[in-house]
Amino acid sequence: MSGQDSTPTPGVNARLKETLFPSRKAPARTTTQSEHVRDRKYGGNTAAMAAAYNVTPRTVGRWIDGTRTPRGANATQLRQEATEVATTARGRERRAREMEKRDQQGLPSGYGATVNRANSFDIQGSSALRSRNIPIPLTSAQVAKLARTMDEAEIEAVIAQGIAEYMSGGRVSGGFSPSDFTFNLDDVTFKGM
Repeated sequence: MSGQDSTPTPGVNARLKETLFPSRKAPARTTTQSEHVRDRKYGGNTAAMAAAYNVTPRTVGRWIDGTRTPRGANATQLRQEATEVATTARGRERRAREMEKRDQQGLPSGYGATVNRANSFDIQGSSALRSRNIPIPLTSAQVAKLARTMDEAEIEAVIAQGIAEYMSGGRVSGGFSPSDFTFNLDDVTFKGM
């Protein structure tokens, strides 16, 4: 691991859920993460978890008792799954209904996203890239969709819609559409406003 940061970056789904459900972040300790994932996602079956991580059951046991720490892709997968098991379908649905109510009342969501690193951001039909971050205020309806989803393609569609709305009016004939933009989901950060 020469020159690399050993701290894994959570996936977009984990980052989103940590923002929308701040009390439901993945536990900080990998021992707790390992135990929660084994118990809640794999039904307490150490062998099933080991198979999913392509390690031995003994290794999973060591993660749980704290004698070993997951590294690399296993650490990233563990953090993502720990966040997923901390947010239940019922909790996601409750947050979505809350956001839909705010949308009906015309209230802002209080959430936003930023597409960082302009080199991963491209506008269809334009060869000119400007180096800047794109801040996206998410509507309550968009946050409701994000709260319900566990699918990265749906997250990407909502962010593309937000970019199109942010950039709206940039074209003479009717503005931008979500399909006009490409970006890397790893460059998207979420925040509560």
